[in-house]
Amino acid sequence: MDLTGYLTSDEAAERLGINRQSLYNLANRSPDFPKPKKIGRTSLWPEEELDAWRERHPKRQTKK
Repeated sequence: MDLTGYLTSDEAAERLGINRQSLYNLANRSPDFPKPKKIGRTSLWPEEELDAWRERHPKRQTKK
């Protein structure tokens, strides 16, 4: 099975600049968030879909 272009949960969370729990929360609550591919108990996230989602949902700016 070719898993090129997929990220582990830790990698996906780091790529989006969030923690792993937030990644799972988004997957469960946001209808347009990419769904992971399950390999056994491991969730693998499609890298291109995560990048496209991030483009549609820019990171919130924190107030100083």
